[in-house]
Amino acid sequence: MSRLSKLHIRKDDIVTIIAGDEKGSGKTGKVLAVMPERRRALVEGMNFIKKTLRKTQDTPKGGIVEKEASMAISNLLLFCPKCKKGVRTARVVETGKASRKCRKCGHLFDA
Repeated sequence: MSRLSKLHIRKDDIVTIIAGDEKGSGKTGKVLAVMPERRRALVEGMNFIKKTLRKTQDTPKGGIVEKEASMAISNLLLFCPKCKKGVRTARVVETGKASRKCRKCGHLFDA
C-alpha cells in the first residue's frame, strides 16, 4: 500500500481552475469533496457532465441530468481573498499546528 501525500486542497476551500475547459473563465468554486486516493476533487458549479437516468419508480420518465464531475487536483489553485486570485501555498508550522500560507501575501488559510 502506497502512502498518500498531503494535498494543498481541502473540503470547503474556495478554488480557481488553472487548466481544462473552465481555465480562462476566472470562475471560483467551493470544494464539495476530495478524493485523495485518486488525487481528484469535486468543485461546486464546475466541470459539468450529462448523465442519463434509467427509468425507476422514483423517476418514471428517466431523463438526462447535468452534474459536477471530479477533476484533477493539479488543475486547481487555492483562492486567496487578499490577493483576489489563485495562489500557490506553503506549509508552515505555527503554534504547533501545520497550516497553509499564501506565498504572495502571507495570508493564513487555516487560522
